[in-house]
Amino acid sequence: MSDVFHQALAQTLPMLEEIRDGIKPPPRASGKALRKLLKEVSSHGASAPQLVEGSADAESSAVWTWDALEQVIKGCEKCPHLVRSRTQVVFGVGNREADLMFVGEAPGADEDEQGEPFIGRAGQLLTKIIEAMEFSREDIFIANVLKCRPDMPEGESGNRKPRPAEMATCLPWLREQIKLVQPKAIVALGATAAEGLLGETRPMRELRGRWLAFGEVPVMVTYHPAYLLRNQAITEKRKVWEDMLLVLKKLNLPISAKQERYFTQPTK
Repeated sequence: MSDVFHQALAQTLPMLEEIRDGIKPPPRASGKALRKLLKEVSSHGASAPQLVEGSADAESSAVWTWDALEQVIKGCEKCPHLVRSRTQVVFGVGNREADLMFVGEAPGADEDEQGEPFIGRAGQLLTKIIEAMEFSREDIFIANVLKCRPDMPEGESGNRKPRPAEMATCLPWLREQIKLVQPKAIVALGATAAEGLLGETRPMRELRGRWLAFGEVPVMVTYHPAYLLRNQAITEKRKVWEDMLLVLKKLNLPISAKQERYFTQPTK
């Protein structure tokens, strides 16, 4: 197949998925443009696949390029109340071929303003954790289950927990990101991220420190960095670090003696 065909197909299928799901087309995507793309596809000797709800073709990452996925996610209007309140969609950031992904629950105020996940105080702590693992933020991919900041009642500040229905609506976008990245492991940050990603509602003490799975991808659930900002006991920091050591072992990466000792109680 020609490059023209692949380009036309990559642009057309996301639009078809939007029509299937009842999503408003991305900005500047007109019916005329869609007909033009379909004509280009048919003129190269093939027809676009029929996208049926729940079919393998409809959910396959083969229909997405990163650029097409980002365009559609940033134009998503599935949750009108979030569309009204958001500054922008927070797509995700980092290495799109990373071995490791970190997944949070939703953007906060700083992330909504700047368009990048985990850049507030909790994000700064996450960066320190990543660096202690001897990665940089550019080495891994960071995303959230919910791509829009949860709306707040007028006059109230802070962040609210995403609702299960909101996360379920947005989860297909994260699923497609995971398919494209193909990580060897995922870290779910906090109980809400574990609920949105895995459907888990058990308390953190039952989730962390053991491997779960999202499809075929191993998932380690650990405390959200915001929890460590509220509870800075060395015992809690050690729990998170023990989870990260398990992640390093899963990735078959060397662990130094210094790393093994992080956040252990000082000997007398």
